[in-house]
Amino acid sequence: MKDITLKEIATKLGISITTVSKALKNYPDVSAKTKQAVIDLAQNLHYTPNSFAVNLRTKESKTIGLIIPEVVHHFFSNVVNALIDEAEKNGYLVIILQSNESLALEKKQVELLIKKRVDGIIISLSNESNNDDHLKEIINRNIPFVMFDKINKLITCSKVIIDDQKAAFNAVQHLIDNGCKKIVHIRGPLNPQNAIDRYIGYKKALEKNNIPFDTKLVYTCETVTFQEGIDFAKQIIKDHPDVDGIFAITDLVAVGVLSYFNDNKIKVPQQVAVIGFSNWFMSQVLTPKLSTVDQPSHEMGIESFNLLLEEMNCHKEGIPFTPRTIELDTSIIIRESSIKI
Repeated sequence: MKDITLKEIATKLGISITTVSKALKNYPDVSAKTKQAVIDLAQNLHYTPNSFAVNLRTKESKTIGLIIPEVVHHFFSNVVNALIDEAEKNGYLVIILQSNESLALEKKQVELLIKKRVDGIIISLSNESNNDDHLKEIINRNIPFVMFDKINKLITCSKVIIDDQKAAFNAVQHLIDNGCKKIVHIRGPLNPQNAIDRYIGYKKALEKNNIPFDTKLVYTCETVTFQEGIDFAKQIIKDHPDVDGIFAITDLVAVGVLSYFNDNKIKVPQQVAVIGFSNWFMSQVLTPKLSTVDQPSHEMGIESFNLLLEEMNCHKEGIPFTPRTIELDTSIIIRESSIKI
């Protein structure tokens, strides 16, 4: 079935295309009788506005692009849900793309969104993202742009973040306050800024408490998975049988650690205290329940969209916009895995 046009409606009613357009937009200079006739015929003919034509006229697509490392990740799924809800309230459609932690794919997706002429782009960078040419291209094209969670500090754009150093410091300090003296850090890949900052926070907590830093107590994830948690737990106990605390880069890795410990009769927290990061739903259903850093994913989604909306509105009205960084609070959720009796 071909699309019905304003011209066809106008011809059937014997009025001008301009009158039809005004009637559908409820202009006051069109009579109520004519408006109703236009609306009734448009409904009967299943008329829908040509969004492409509207976009050309308004110079808006009413769509934004969202690129995240992975959709199934509990943290990112919460961000996505909150962001979509906020976008829908404001009349925007969200195109969601998954980089799969690949820089090459991330670049292709940025290029795609630019070609689609989206009104704005929101990104959490992939673990491989160590090249910023594609990010600079967004800015060079004057497209409103927000980064969240995994960011590039060298790019001048709005950002929504947490203080990863502070959050990690507090997590390790919690382990120390509960008697841990030999603490392992299972860190993220070497490249992402949040992994770097959590590693720095770990080191700062040791330093403050006069605990010598030992590179042998740091294990580096490549993919940040449940299986890596299991594998590292096995290696940690083999390398350091006297370890008494573990701070993991995410809850998913920490859950892998707990799984290995449970299967091998290693008592948590009596022998080894464990704390994760993110406060995923799974952290509350384990035995023992996992202590963790609560990362406000829902709030991060809302703030990311609202920052983008602010920039898009300024862009539309020709008002200069100064990028801003919003830093959200975190807190330690203390559960059974870290409290030594």
